[in-house]
Amino acid sequence: MRTNLRRTHGARRALTGALLAGLTLLTSAGAAAADDPSASASPIDDGSGPTEAGTTFRTATALDQGQTGTARASAGDYLYWVFPADAGQRPTVEATVKLPSSARSSTSTWQIDVYDGLRRRQACMYGHQTRKAAADAASVELSCVLRTVRSWSEPWASDPLPGSYYVRLTAVDLPAADLGLPVGVEVKAVPKEQGGAHDVDGTLSEPLVPGVSVASADDAGASAAPRVPSAGEPEDGWASGWWTDRWLWTVGGGALAALAAVFGYSLTRSRGRPAHVPPGV
Repeated sequence: MRTNLRRTHGARRALTGALLAGLTLLTSAGAAAADDPSASASPIDDGSGPTEAGTTFRTATALDQGQTGTARASAGDYLYWVFPADAGQRPTVEATVKLPSSARSSTSTWQIDVYDGLRRRQACMYGHQTRKAAADAASVELSCVLRTVRSWSEPWASDPLPGSYYVRLTAVDLPAADLGLPVGVEVKAVPKEQGGAHDVDGTLSEPLVPGVSVASADDAGASAAPRVPSAGEPEDGWASGWWTDRWLWTVGGGALAALAAVFGYSLTRSRGRPAHVPPGV
């Protein structure tokens, strides 16, 4: 009887230790993934960025993730850039307008707008999307933090989806006397990885990149050749949410559930005939 009890208590201790070890491993792995600097933000490109900007959606200048684009333009121009954003990323767009040192007539208002691959204007979660610059200001800084890009969405929704994102910078309130004054512009888009908390079921058949359907049809009929990424497309291809940390939690949860089932069975199983009961009774 005592031997059976010792064995039962020993099994309980072993299973309890296994459960705690599995929970600790799962928690530490999730924390490590969250604290990993490489998983929290995209690396900054140290190379020289483009030194011009487009004037329409079609001529938008391509930016890599984390790359800084510069341009010299005239006050009143519409300037366009395009950058890629994949599922699970939350892009942050920053722009700095360096104003001329010559005296200006009055204050001016500058604004950045972000559009997705379908040219739908995306709202900013927070940031300084529109700012006023005083007549003696040397520069004005703008920012826009978009919502997290989803791998799939309903057709009627305007959720951010994987694909190209266009940045448009212009002065929305500029005195006529200040039109044409030279300005310098710096623009950067940095996507931050948000992890599996924002994952949804489903993926797009193709990212929202202009001309991607035509390019796919051409690639299918052409011979095998190195594919050159188009503007607004990452060099290493689209992930589109095929791997997230939800897989880690799913596998870990399944392992803990199996251990819990074994532990529950050990508590409820029969211990056999007690030692004080004679055989045949």
